[in-house]
Amino acid sequence: MPFSFQTVSVPAVAEVVSRRPVRHICEQQNNYTNTEKYASNVNNKSVTKERNAKGHRVECLNWCNVCNKSLSRRYLKLHESFHKGECRFSCGVCRKKFMSLDNLKVHQRIHSGERPFACDVCYKSFTQLGNLQSHLRTHSGDRPFLCDVCKKSFRLQAHVKLHLCTHSGERPFSCYVCKRSFSHQSSLKAHLHTHFGGRPFSCHVCKKSFRLQAHVKSHLRTHSGERPFSCYVCKRSFSHQCSLKAHLRTHFRERPFSCYVCKKSFSQQYSLKSHLRIHSGERPFSCHVCKKSFSHKSYLKSHLRTHSEERPFSCHVCKKSFRWQSILKLHLCTNFGERPFSCHVCKKSFSQKITLKKHLHTHTGERPFSCDVCKKSFSQQTSLKLHLRTHS
Repeated sequence: MPFSFQTVSVPAVAEVVSRRPVRHICEQQNNYTNTEKYASNVNNKSVTKERNAKGHRVECLNWCNVCNKSLSRRYLKLHESFHKGECRFSCGVCRKKFMSLDNLKVHQRIHSGERPFACDVCYKSFTQLGNLQSHLRTHSGDRPFLCDVCKKSFRLQAHVKLHLCTHSGERPFSCYVCKRSFSHQSSLKAHLHTHFGGRPFSCHVCKKSFRLQAHVKSHLRTHSGERPFSCYVCKRSFSHQCSLKAHLRTHFRERPFSCYVCKKSFSQQYSLKSHLRIHSGERPFSCHVCKKSFSHKSYLKSHLRTHSEERPFSCHVCKKSFRWQSILKLHLCTNFGERPFSCHVCKKSFSQKITLKKHLHTHTGERPFSCDVCKKSFSQQTSLKLHLRTHS
């Protein structure tokens, strides 16, 4: 049964200054009700007093006259001092000012490096208790904050607020250069670097620069070898979360990215982007030595070894080195009988991936090679070549 509320009569000296509903919180039952805001002619302060049916005191959320933010009475005076510039507590290091001593103490941990709140699971430490509590949800999987529209759950209330912009279409953050608007402040910050070409964040190891601090953090794992993201199916670990997400699609055979020309599908977006260059003929990667161009960056990297003496792939048996990994694999198969590619149907193994691909046609019945003369189709290209001789 819902609680009922009784509002104490407002004195005769009070008049209604706003009909805007104000939320009231019962401190013991944590229930809410809506009443109207009244102000006294004498001191211009809210005088509404409430108690619920069980006699619990109800705390009124007052409105700030400057920014219309609603706060409990105990914090309203402190909040209003912020608008008046009455920040009495100053940091001795950076001179930043704060309204309360507690806020200053928390801030000073940035300079001292103090992190008094530690996670019992991974031992990561934090400057604030709230940050630790949010972090613990990464271990427990707890996502207590729900979107009212699509019921998607989140670890942090701030993430719900950002997510709601996808439903409302709201883009409150605008670029002052080109007037383009964004739903997230972080997206605006990243966009501003495109106007000024700024890459203010550098890797302290290799000095490579980045537009965002998050990109530096991600990049540093290439130096440390850290792989914090693990696949729960095969236990393989990855340095980036996006790599794990792409990898999981290989287990469930998800291919969400499709080519609009030939309808071929891919598990990763960059694979589709690379594939589209086959249709467009685009070759954006050029060799600075011979000016030969390529559709993929990896092809250019591989090609550059023809100009250098680099041979990064070594045989673990005879120590012979090769420019390309494919040649090393071929070397291992022909000299040491390795057959790393197995058919999932009959378990027959092959030394080359392309041979396995051809073999699979015998199980699927696929005949991708057709004669232009009589339209007869074949499962193997060699069979088609032999057939063409009958027409000549």
